[in-house]
Amino acid sequence: MSDNSEPVIPTGERIAKVMARAGVCSRREAERWIVAGRVDVNGVTLKTPAVLVGPDDVITFDGERIKRADFTRLWRYHKPSGLVTTHSDPQERTTVFDKLPDDLPRLISVGRLDLTSEGLLLLTNDGALSRMLELPDTGWTRRYRVRVHGRVSEKALERLANGTIVEGIKYGPIEAKLERQQGHNSWLMVTLKEGKNREVRNVLRSLDLTVNRLIRISYGPFILGGLKVGEVEEIAPQVLRDQLGKKRIHDAGLKVPAR
Repeated sequence: MSDNSEPVIPTGERIAKVMARAGVCSRREAERWIVAGRVDVNGVTLKTPAVLVGPDDVITFDGERIKRADFTRLWRYHKPSGLVTTHSDPQERTTVFDKLPDDLPRLISVGRLDLTSEGLLLLTNDGALSRMLELPDTGWTRRYRVRVHGRVSEKALERLANGTIVEGIKYGPIEAKLERQQGHNSWLMVTLKEGKNREVRNVLRSLDLTVNRLIRISYGPFILGGLKVGEVEEIAPQVLRDQLGKKRIHDAGLKVPAR
């Protein structure tokens, strides 16, 4: 006997995506936590991340309920040297998140700045936005002012525009220009789009230049400007909408208010 009833189509969003959007973690981290048995939905411990959840489902991580993000938000933060960009550090060093005001929601960073790097760090409550802005496909330029020790060859800097390979790692095109010299040190303006781990330091070291100060001054359309060291400032929703565009917002499933 045939069944003429309509098929049941699952609704909702993948749980890892929901957790990332809530700013709890990245999608990959969520998937690892689920497999490790640390995530429950409506009191049932999950065994696989292949689960769809709706707006009424209760999600808990290590026994704590996850508060879902209402809207996608983004902040500029002027990171000082001496802070690590992570929520927890095995060496128990002070983190960026330890220094944020208590009235902010739980945030994650868009990419990272290492311990001694300074300048603009974007923070968001939405893991989907963080992931989107980190991808090279987004095409957003990162710009740094870099102080180096060593003899600067402008011809060597120009060759970086064609990309380079350092210790087996391929780096994309980098624009590096000499701004000024101060004794044995020089200031460079460095522009790139990939932002691989320690990219600026590694590439310049291959030119026998030692980075002794690195300040990120812009990330895409967002600039450090006059933001004071340690200061954090939210980017207006309308500005965020304008800079992302309707297609990116739709494709990433972001919820950015009109104002």
